[in-house]
Amino acid sequence: MYYEGLGRRKTSTARVRLHSDGTGQIVVNGKPYQEYFGREVDWRSVTGPLEATQTSGRFDVTVLVHGGGITGQAEAVQVGMARALLEVNPDFRPVLRQGGLLTRDARAKERKKPGLRRARKAPQYTKR
Repeated sequence: MYYEGLGRRKTSTARVRLHSDGTGQIVVNGKPYQEYFGREVDWRSVTGPLEATQTSGRFDVTVLVHGGGITGQAEAVQVGMARALLEVNPDFRPVLRQGGLLTRDARAKERKKPGLRRARKAPQYTKR
């Protein structure tokens, strides 16, 4: 049996499955999470919900993630894992909410506007 949660961040989408009676293995797109996410900051993002709820060794986690960059993917996994943990036990909500793990970060790249170099950067003004 497994519990599923969907997480998103920027253009990344992660589908997280928590398999009960596991050994604590976390596999992202077929690779161990330390191998997939190279930075330690991203490792902490991925394992954050499990550590906050003190369920680190209880589940095997499989993740399918696509889109965006590495850190955006790690944060999408974090939200997906937190949502899956809520399915396991709704009593985890206050702990996850306090850690900010359930809040979806809606910030994304703003679209480029016509006449500008980027979304807000204007061309340099020339007097003559």
